[in-house]
Amino acid sequence: MVKPIVIEEGTPEGSWLAWPAMAEWPELPLGEAGTPLIVAPHPDDEILGVAGLMATLGRAELVAVTDGEASHPGSTVHTQAELALIRRAETDEALRRLGLADAVVHRPGQPDGKIDEEALTEVLTGLLSPGRWCLATWREDGHPDHEAVGRAAARACEATGAVLLEYPIWTWHWSAPEDPRVPWDRAFRVPLARNVRDAKQAAIEAFPSQIAPLGPEPADAAILPPHVLARFARPFEVIFR
Repeated sequence: MVKPIVIEEGTPEGSWLAWPAMAEWPELPLGEAGTPLIVAPHPDDEILGVAGLMATLGRAELVAVTDGEASHPGSTVHTQAELALIRRAETDEALRRLGLADAVVHRPGQPDGKIDEEALTEVLTGLLSPGRWCLATWREDGHPDHEAVGRAAARACEATGAVLLEYPIWTWHWSAPEDPRVPWDRAFRVPLARNVRDAKQAAIEAFPSQIAPLGPEPADAAILPPHVLARFARPFEVIFR
């Protein structure tokens, strides 16, 4: 698997939008969604991937696996402990902007970059039940934390009879249309109404620690510059089912 860090700009959003297959993927039926369990490796992954789905449903339960404290390991502005507090607060604000201020948030406190799959599988197994939707980052998304979360969710779903749905994040960066490594045959669309798109954009903007530089030094550069964020401004989200 090509890791996203080795590709500077990645596949431009224009290339994705010009791919006819994206318009042909079926719509994901939401009638059986209930209150889905959303699993995020880092604060903001759930917003980038499925904020629109959460806002459309008006309900969700979140497992924020890590506090994202290692996003800027060489920061000259914040310590990792400070970043953890900042990113937790950003998640809370993002949920508020989605109309989900009352959503239950579980924080296992796993270390950013060193997720314990066994422990996470146990946590998720305790929260899932037969038929319940579990949305987690795709098992082959290209980021080690994303893949660990995806594998743990898959194991928990298998053990409980829950329904696994996977959302890609870095896949849009390192892959390209027709990439045979990606399960496009399992892709579904979640159309987003105008007001939902606006709410998602507002939720993304609740993460200044990620979308803007922390300071002038290279180690404090934005993790999610505009060309990356463009992939999450579509009028639909993509789920692998």
